[in-house]
Amino acid sequence: MKKKNKIKIKLNGKNLSIDQNLTVSNLMKKLNIPLNKVAIELNKKIIDKKQLTKIALNNKDNLEIVQFIGGG
Repeated sequence: MKKKNKIKIKLNGKNLSIDQNLTVSNLMKKLNIPLNKVAIELNKKIIDKKQLTKIALNNKDNLEIVQFIGGG
């Protein structure tokens, strides 16, 4: 069995090892994070949710995911 190559990224300040060529969209699905209530920043730039399937994560990328929570 061939082992997949891994890359290291930083997700919300924590180191994470993920599969190489993983898109932001795939990562969000793996983490069970709903897209409708988050803002996503990749390397200090807000990314358009329409582009998530096209953006592949690279080694040493810095990803910040902010979830919106309602309250009163």
